[in-house]
Amino acid sequence: MNTEIKIEKDKKTSKPRGRPVAFDQDKALENALHVFWSRGYEGASMSELVEALGINKPSIYAAFGNKEALFQKVLEKYISGPAGFISKALNEPTAKLVAEKFLTGAVEFFSDESHPSGCMVVQGALSCGQGADFIQSELISRRRQLEEHIKNRFDLAIVKGDLPKSANTANLAKYLTTLHQGLSVQATSGASKAELLAVIELALHNWSTVS
Repeated sequence: MNTEIKIEKDKKTSKPRGRPVAFDQDKALENALHVFWSRGYEGASMSELVEALGINKPSIYAAFGNKEALFQKVLEKYISGPAGFISKALNEPTAKLVAEKFLTGAVEFFSDESHPSGCMVVQGALSCGQGADFIQSELISRRRQLEEHIKNRFDLAIVKGDLPKSANTANLAKYLTTLHQGLSVQATSGASKAELLAVIELALHNWSTVS
């Protein structure tokens, strides 16, 4: 009888276990984004990702899948978030303003010291080796999609009479994306914001000759 009373008493006085701290998936993806952005896909080690996300490797796999799947989720976050200036540029009312906002936005973005320099999509593709063929193909596809979006915007500019009918919109889109990729490489290599803006000024000065 006394034993039963003691057990019952212990149940009432024992402290309940604390609830586990909630896992913030969005914050984890943000941290993973910075690792992949600065290190590239292959350069980002699982140990770095474990440290950045604050969870162990099995937990990463459980929450996001393997490293490849995690990178793809991070890529979506990057395109819809930090790289959102591109969509805004495409909504400018004229083709020249589209080009100006796209390039100046890129410089502002690439030289922002609050995050890694350069473009994650450009740098990630450059640093991928044969062991990451799928990731490299995905990044190349993303760059081509950007080029296609710009071409479509310039096609619309022809319809609206903002660009001459003789304008080669595919070449114009290639021209801008090539500049964008070059600015990214230059920014990652240490070029200053002023130096990058000088390049853009030259490109925009020649806009009438290429459009």
